[in-house]
Amino acid sequence: MLPDTVHKLPREERYAYARLLAFMARVDNELTVDEMAMFEQRLGTALLSPKQRQMIRTALKTPPPLEECLGGLGPEAGRLALRDATLMAAADGTVDEDERDVLQAIVEHLGLADDSVERLLNWTVKGTMWMQEGYDLLNTLAE
Repeated sequence: MLPDTVHKLPREERYAYARLLAFMARVDNELTVDEMAMFEQRLGTALLSPKQRQMIRTALKTPPPLEECLGGLGPEAGRLALRDATLMAAADGTVDEDERDVLQAIVEHLGLADDSVERLLNWTVKGTMWMQEGYDLLNTLAE
């Protein structure tokens, strides 16, 4: 689990954060098991009410427009959503052009550095490698 402050954001921003992740999950018109696992994990950190969670799952089936998702995000919520949208985009092992375009649109909306997407993708690759090292380590413990 990522150490962060999603659960400390105002309720409206946590809801906007979750809507953006629902949008991101459907960008490539495919929802893989890995993307769904990442979505559910991050949704859990948002600590939304059962009614809001139900509404987010509806948004997962029929996402609202990106502009609508971005509208309720403050600066911190936006950066956390960008980070987690990057993780979701990479969850299936590839980040396609449509996903990159959405990530860049989020960066532009938030007024972040032009290289933000690349920096986050590099961080994601390093994290994935670190996790794989952990799995490899676990496999050697039984020897």
